[in-house]
Amino acid sequence: MNTPHVAKTLTRHRFLRGAGVTLALPLLECLTPVFARGAKLATPKRMLLISNNLGVLPKPFFPQGSGPDYELSPYLSALADFRRDFTVFSGLSHPDVNGGHSTENCFLTAARGPTKSGFRNQISLDQFAAEKLGQVTRFPTLNLGVNIDKANRSLSWTRDGVLLPAEDSAPALFQKMFVQGDPTAVQKQLHRLQERGSILDTLLDDTKRFSRSLGSDDKARLDQYLTSVREVEERLLTAREWELKPKPATQQPPPADIKDKKLFFEKFDLMLAMAQLALESDSTRIVTLMVDAFATPVFKLHPDQNTTDGYHNLSHHGQAVEKVKQLEDADRQQMALLHKLLKNLAAKPDGDARLLDHTMILYGSNMGDANTHDNSNLPILLAGGGFKHGQHLAFKRDANTPLSNLFVTMLQQMGAEADAFGSSTGVLTLR
Repeated sequence: MNTPHVAKTLTRHRFLRGAGVTLALPLLECLTPVFARGAKLATPKRMLLISNNLGVLPKPFFPQGSGPDYELSPYLSALADFRRDFTVFSGLSHPDVNGGHSTENCFLTAARGPTKSGFRNQISLDQFAAEKLGQVTRFPTLNLGVNIDKANRSLSWTRDGVLLPAEDSAPALFQKMFVQGDPTAVQKQLHRLQERGSILDTLLDDTKRFSRSLGSDDKARLDQYLTSVREVEERLLTAREWELKPKPATQQPPPADIKDKKLFFEKFDLMLAMAQLALESDSTRIVTLMVDAFATPVFKLHPDQNTTDGYHNLSHHGQAVEKVKQLEDADRQQMALLHKLLKNLAAKPDGDARLLDHTMILYGSNMGDANTHDNSNLPILLAGGGFKHGQHLAFKRDANTPLSNLFVTMLQQMGAEADAFGSSTGVLTLR
């Protein structure tokens, strides 16, 4: 794109926005979020959180040695091009989060005792970050899945411990992000939002009249309630603004859907591409992606080869040579997809750096070893995001450091004010 073309595009952008239309060019400094109010903002920081709920084979994943001079493991060799762009961790887990597969919904929450009677999950890292940062994009977070059992599994949970279903359809996600509803549909949505606003306005009038007859303690309680109502009003106002704001433009064609669960790697690759598109278009700055290997049946290892069993049964390999061989093949292909993601993000300019430098990618699992249902020593890799990487941070394998310590570090890197999350006892310093 040459300079004259850029100048022409920007002029047209200003004119179209004045006419109620805008063209999203998130990589240009002239464009700021709807709430920027003309202030010059720093380049946005982003976060992509990925988990395979059956993990990887631990021996070929974890490297020998520690610190910056560690020896790349067989799996990490696939990422050798980006050695200085990621940190690998060992000796991390969530305290009191054990019970095998029951921990899959706790990877980003660190909620203790998932197998105990009356267990209730808690807020996940993505939702916590979104609360702290506020709605600066159309979607505060996007929650995605691969072969996911929507009714029972998710990486994303509300403060009340309610599961937020993951979107596993790329076309549906594409339409949500880029396809503007027809004027009638938009007006209907605005009307629904306005109706809710009117109800709140009426509620506020009623409560104000009612408060005149209350004592001081009750008035204090009522004031707290009204504060909550006002916060809801603000969210409704935000929703109305985003509903009026045209969705971003993209040159990408709508993706074809992949419904066949056997096409596991193709689906994983597609959802990673959709996650990148969401971040690149600034539709959101926080994405979760749960790879539901547990729900994946017999799948294609290669175009002419299927696995001999479903992913879950393969993971309980009992050291059977053929099962281990297939699992290692699957793990290596996922490392190749991760390499592709890092390469794509590194190739995208973002302000004065690469998109990779402003995007944290966490790859890991709730399972340290699916074969034995072990939930300790979790496979954790963090790439990008502006950290000083290039090392293996090795903690005690028999007395794990809380994974939530890393989560606090990530929250702070995002600009979210937080000194604790989940079971954290501090932060992890990346040199």
